[in-house]
Amino acid sequence: MASHDESNGAQAPHVGGAAKYRTIDDERLTADEMDELRKSNIAYEYLCHLEEAKIWIQACINEELPATTELEEGLMNGVYLAKLGHFFAPQVVKVKRIYDKEQTRYKATGLHFRHTDNINHWFVAMEEVGLPKIFYPETTDIYDRKNMPRAIYCIHALSLYLFKLGLAPQIQDLYGKINFTEEEISAMRRELDKYGIQMPAFGKIGGILANEMSVDDAALHAAIIAINEAVENQNHKETYTALQNPSAMLVNIDSDTSSEYQSILFEAKHTKSENARNKSMDADRVMEKDVYDELLTQAEIQGNINTVNTSKALDSLNDALLKGDRQSILAALKSSHLGLKNINESNLDFYIDKLRELRDNKKNNNNLEEVMLDKDELQAAIDQANLEADSEYQKSQAVKAINSALESGDRNALLKALQNPAAQLPPVYDTAADLYLEEFLNIKKDKEGELEHEEICGALNVLGAVAAINQAVDAGDPNNTYIALSLPAAHLEDLDEHNMEKYQATLAANKHEKSGLPCELLTHYEISQTVEAVHKQVQEEHERIIAIGVINDAIENGEPDEVLQALMLPTAKLHDIDEKQAYHYHILLAKEKANKVQNTHDDSAVLWLEEIQACVERANQNAVDGVNMSKGIVDINKAIDEEEDDSLSSTLGNKDVGIQNITPDCTPLYHSKLRDTKLEKTQTDGEIELDNSFNSTSRGEVGSGWIMNRLKDGSKFFYNANTGEYAWHRRDDIVKDHNILTKDEIQTVVNEITADHNRKLLFEANEDFIVQSQAMIRGYLARKHYRDRLTYLKDQEPNVVKLQAWWKSRKQQKEFKNRKNYLGDNTDAVIKIQSYARMWRDRKKYRDRLKYFKDNEDKVIKIQAFFRSNLAQQDYKALMQDNDPSLSVVRKFVHLLDASDNDYAEELELQKLRQQVVAEIRSNNQLEHDLDQMDIKIGLLIKNRITLQDVVMHNKKLTKRADQELEGPKGLKALSRESHEKLQTYQHLFYLLQTNPNYLAKLIFEMPQVKTTKFMESVIYSLFNYGANQREEYLLLKLFETALREEILSKVDKMTDIVSGNPLVVKMIVGFNRNQRGSNALREMLNPLINSVINDKNIRINTNPVDVYKAWINQTESETGKTSDLPYEVPTEQALKHPEVVQQVEVSIKCLQDVTDKFLSTILSSLDKIPYGMRYMAKVMRSALIQKFPDAAEKDVLKIVGNLLYYRYINSAIVAPDAFDIITIGAEKALTNDQRRNLGSIAKILQFAASNKGFGGESAYLSSMNDYIRQSHEKFKRYCLAACEVEDPETKFNVDQYTDVTMISKPVIYISVGEIVDTHQLLLSHQDVISPDHNDPLHELLEDLGEVPVIDELLGLTGDESDELKKDLAKTEISMTLSNKFDVQQDDRADMKSLLIRTKRMIVDVIACQQGDDLIKVLDLPSSQSQEERHQALVKKRDLIDRKAQKSQKESKLVRHESILGDTRLPLETMKEKIRKNLQTLELAGMVSREKKYQELVNAIVQDIRNQRRYRNNRKQELLRLRGAIKSLNEKRTFYESQIDYYNQYVKTCLQNLQQTGKKSKRHGLFKRQEKSEKKKKVQGSINYSAARLHEKGVILEIEGLPTNQFKNVLFEISATENPGVFDIDAKFMGVNMDKVEVVFQDLLQLQYEGVAVMKMFNKAKVNVNLLIFLLNRKFYGKTIGK
Repeated sequence: MASHDESNGAQAPHVGGAAKYRTIDDERLTADEMDELRKSNIAYEYLCHLEEAKIWIQACINEELPATTELEEGLMNGVYLAKLGHFFAPQVVKVKRIYDKEQTRYKATGLHFRHTDNINHWFVAMEEVGLPKIFYPETTDIYDRKNMPRAIYCIHALSLYLFKLGLAPQIQDLYGKINFTEEEISAMRRELDKYGIQMPAFGKIGGILANEMSVDDAALHAAIIAINEAVENQNHKETYTALQNPSAMLVNIDSDTSSEYQSILFEAKHTKSENARNKSMDADRVMEKDVYDELLTQAEIQGNINTVNTSKALDSLNDALLKGDRQSILAALKSSHLGLKNINESNLDFYIDKLRELRDNKKNNNNLEEVMLDKDELQAAIDQANLEADSEYQKSQAVKAINSALESGDRNALLKALQNPAAQLPPVYDTAADLYLEEFLNIKKDKEGELEHEEICGALNVLGAVAAINQAVDAGDPNNTYIALSLPAAHLEDLDEHNMEKYQATLAANKHEKSGLPCELLTHYEISQTVEAVHKQVQEEHERIIAIGVINDAIENGEPDEVLQALMLPTAKLHDIDEKQAYHYHILLAKEKANKVQNTHDDSAVLWLEEIQACVERANQNAVDGVNMSKGIVDINKAIDEEEDDSLSSTLGNKDVGIQNITPDCTPLYHSKLRDTKLEKTQTDGEIELDNSFNSTSRGEVGSGWIMNRLKDGSKFFYNANTGEYAWHRRDDIVKDHNILTKDEIQTVVNEITADHNRKLLFEANEDFIVQSQAMIRGYLARKHYRDRLTYLKDQEPNVVKLQAWWKSRKQQKEFKNRKNYLGDNTDAVIKIQSYARMWRDRKKYRDRLKYFKDNEDKVIKIQAFFRSNLAQQDYKALMQDNDPSLSVVRKFVHLLDASDNDYAEELELQKLRQQVVAEIRSNNQLEHDLDQMDIKIGLLIKNRITLQDVVMHNKKLTKRADQELEGPKGLKALSRESHEKLQTYQHLFYLLQTNPNYLAKLIFEMPQVKTTKFMESVIYSLFNYGANQREEYLLLKLFETALREEILSKVDKMTDIVSGNPLVVKMIVGFNRNQRGSNALREMLNPLINSVINDKNIRINTNPVDVYKAWINQTESETGKTSDLPYEVPTEQALKHPEVVQQVEVSIKCLQDVTDKFLSTILSSLDKIPYGMRYMAKVMRSALIQKFPDAAEKDVLKIVGNLLYYRYINSAIVAPDAFDIITIGAEKALTNDQRRNLGSIAKILQFAASNKGFGGESAYLSSMNDYIRQSHEKFKRYCLAACEVEDPETKFNVDQYTDVTMISKPVIYISVGEIVDTHQLLLSHQDVISPDHNDPLHELLEDLGEVPVIDELLGLTGDESDELKKDLAKTEISMTLSNKFDVQQDDRADMKSLLIRTKRMIVDVIACQQGDDLIKVLDLPSSQSQEERHQALVKKRDLIDRKAQKSQKESKLVRHESILGDTRLPLETMKEKIRKNLQTLELAGMVSREKKYQELVNAIVQDIRNQRRYRNNRKQELLRLRGAIKSLNEKRTFYESQIDYYNQYVKTCLQNLQQTGKKSKRHGLFKRQEKSEKKKKVQGSINYSAARLHEKGVILEIEGLPTNQFKNVLFEISATENPGVFDIDAKFMGVNMDKVEVVFQDLLQLQYEGVAVMKMFNKAKVNVNLLIFLLNRKFYGKTIGK
């Protein structure tokens, strides 16, 4: 980790925590060590810059960044950069637009292409503030980490630029103040070596910024230097004068703060000078000195001025806040130095309040010490105050709108105004609009003025609660209603939770009563009244309950008076209480209570209010009934005394009395009997009578008037006939009157008389029936006597039978005992006889059954086979057709996969081979790249040789041309790096267009049709070499396929559009297949037929009746020499009226049908002659039409296919055979009209047959051919179907994904320069349409190519040529060797696929041994011992099969995978545990799902079973292809390696030849031999030059640390080694060997090719590369060698 060193002294870079210095006594460093040290210093410096950038970004965005060594990786996703852009340009970079702001996606899955949006946001922000674009990195420099130092360089430039603008703090200089470990510096050094780029000059950022300003550079620099000098003099007046210089481009300079400017600038300059000195003191650090290393730049000066101005403005504002001066505060806020935004004078009060609040809070947090607000705090307070001011204004406007709505009485307007968020009101209910209007109008009327916000808010709180109560009441939930009533805003008191049901019911009833009113909602007043009413009702019910308790207690006490008093309590609210009924009340209530206790089995049961009231009402009714009944009895007694039957009859019928069974005819008898009974009762007054009703015995009285009757419920009712008084119990003064008959006595008399009367009438009416009944009874009695006797006799029969049976049983038992004794004496013989009998019986039964089965053996086998096949078919059908077959079905077929592990081993081998192929491809690509580099080197060597020959030929001009590079080929084929890269990019582009048909397919439809035709002819056919070989034909067919599908799926609305229109792609397909190969096929098929028609003079097909009619007229006139009387011009109908015309037409039809049938037969039998491209396009068209029109009939689709195959491809060749080279006709000959008509008629009939179109209407005379057309159409349908049955292009042309990479010779195209420019222009114009994804390779290639070049640039023209010449030169064709820029993609999921195969193999073993409904249950259920044994038997069986296979196939090199074998040999439980872990891994990879019970794996096993054979064949073919691909790749690699070896030998030979050129005589004096002990290579030549001489020649530019006047003391010796093209250069200072380097001539040529003009030698001397090459050419490869 990095650590800061706070010391201010001069220090060297810290590496590993300690500075490294070297003294004179130290061992002299070698060149390699010096280079290593230099690289370490660069790495340390870059780490310091990373730490500086990290600390500065953290200060800006207030967020922690990754460690310094991880900062580059942390910046790749652009999140921190986008946040930095938001910091200084929030108006263009919104936080919400930053992709993956929290970096969750980046941490989970790595970089995503949308992360580039973050980098682009940063670019836009820098453009917004105006940072010069010279500092900008490329997007790929950051996203792909191609040049991350460039991005850090940009951040440093941005920090200085923002500091100048006052938008950000100044970045620190940490060089020499921070420590890094050796490991960190080494790692960074390796990263920088990987970049292979030159480190940007961080120290020159200030100067570059100044240079980028559009001002006078010299004046600006002079002004800045003058300011630095004035600052150094520490004279603030002089400094202020220098700052005011207009050339310095400084702004916002205040004369009152000149001394502050002086102080801060002096301190900044002193710090910068000190840091520069620290860096210069590092002896190992190589620095290019810059004037601004120790001087402040214009940006730094402006930034420090802004800092002082801001500080002063903040002081002024804080002072104004303390004084409370409003104007001063406003002026300070508007100060340009602060740069505060959105200042509004009308919001000043809000600003002051907010700033004071903020200042007080900050002061409290700082222990009550005086504090100052910074700029960010001020801006935040201003923004917050503006929001509050705006909120207050919006609130006032909303209140006005509410009052206006109340004035208008518009409920909707009021509701809208109340719901306005700006009003800041409580929630408003849409359903309560009428309530709001009514209540607010009442409030406004009471106030007699406009409503204020507080009043509206308070009212809405209450009305909101009221609305909530109404909603709860409507919902009908008492609990919700109580909650709504309990809301504090409702202001309802004394609510009781136990009354919620009553609240709900009462409120609902009251709300129902308001239905139909303008405001149907309950108001607050109505709700409160309802609640009070409920409370009152509850209180009354409570008191009534107390009264009921008193009543029940009185009943228990048994006192009627106490019961009466309790019943008369007002709180009981009982009605109709009569004191006279007190006793009866008590009796009934006591009886009712006793019944309730008995029914409920509860001794504590009490009577309820309804039961008490019912008893009271029943007692009152009993009293009324008793009085009415008693009066009726008295009236009956009076009628008896009056001796009038009519009066008695009416009184007896009184309903109140209730006398039953009264018969009017018996009235006299009633009267007589009742009178006798009454007289008898009166005369017996002296006798004692027991009277239960009076509970005692007494003598009866006459005249007292008291009688007792029982009511219906059995109650005794005492009534006085004289006074009308009644009572419910006998009092002492009540004495029974015996002169009055009671109801019971009267009823008894009536019943007796009525019964006698009825009996008499019955007998009289049924006298005959009575006689008959008596006779039947007597007969019954006689029969009964007979049956009784007979029954007796039968009843004795069992006894007789019993006696007989006993005797018989005794005889039988005796015989049985005798037989048993006999058998017992012969037991062995009996057993033997029985066994023989049973054996014979069972054997006979078995033989009969066996004979039956043998006789019907065929039938049995058929039945068994039928049942077995039926079950197997059902399982097989489920296995083959179900989308998700059950595990039980799969288990029945899983044994098919258990033959061996070879299948799974081959799968793994397949995956490995694929990975091996990818690796081989990449290896070959690298070899190919090396070969390309070798081509370049050879080209450079040849170029250098040409240059050398020119030098030799023009030896006198060498000195003049020493500083010039000889010109070579120009344009796209020029031997320069830029031209080579552009040519290579074009080759990559055209390869991408070739192999990805989507681009051209979409581009075709983006251009007008005229341009498309031209584009097709000029570019596409050239790009694919007109399908000259299998590869190009395959790729062109894929282009046609893609374009055809695109056109059908997106351009065709109706199926008939293809027939009626002129589809572009169809034209392309037919045009391509009519080339030489397609034309030959048509010629071979149609030439004999067409020649037979043309050469047969007897064939004249003319089916037009008018033409036949005219020909007949002409023939008749020619034969007779007379003018015909018939008209020459006639319609068709009239022409057909002539028999001669009809006959000739029929002959023509017959001839036409015969000839057409020959053509049809030939076409149908020549399907194999149709080009493969046409047939495959027919197949594509058919599938695309079915996809686009799934409901279309098959016949309609085949019509369209037939239109392509016949009408567009064959028909034209029949109609115009001379135009399509079907027949050969000389220039002097041409087809006659009759011949063309004959061919046209044939083509027309064939066209009708292909489209199933018949004749009718005006052509009805040809309707006889309709049957033939229909029959021919059926043949065409079969022809079209057969034509579509072709193999895929991959199989036809043997092309797969590895075809291109295994080709030794790369594809080459020949394309003109104009076509290149046109294609480039079209792709740029339509790139967003043909490739919407900006990460598409096409965008990358077009970005590499840049703008569309002109033809002059590609051809290397000077620009002086004429337009006609340029136009002709644009047709110049160049060859391009196409190659793929992008590597073959590696399958990142190969490991997961391998894991899936292993898991699948283990699951097969598990389900074969253990059952279960689904895979989860199988894995969860424990395995039994038998299942484990079954599994082990399966393993042993598999091992036996494998051993046999290995023994019989020793040469097959069968690969065994131990990991698989180990998995399958595991115990079932261990295997299931491993399966569960694998399933979790696969589920995380998204390959299986537990929710689906891992049905994906079951389906995969099913797929293996379904397609096992096809899988094996395909896998074997794939393995063969891959092995073939690897073999081809190996051959290709061998070829490349041999080419590289050959090229190396060629280069070596060339260099040797160069070195030997001009050596006519050996001059050994020019060469020096080294000592053998030094073991150096043989020196073939050497030259010596002083540094001064080489400096004069321009070869050496400078030597670091050595003045020019000392160059004469340095001597360089250049020696050629034994290796051609390798030179040793020794450096000597005053004769002392200082250093030695080895220079390779090829490396110098490479540097020249890459445009490197200056190189470092010995890590000190700067050498001109071009002049060094020239020197070596002249001295070693020229005709003369000299010093």
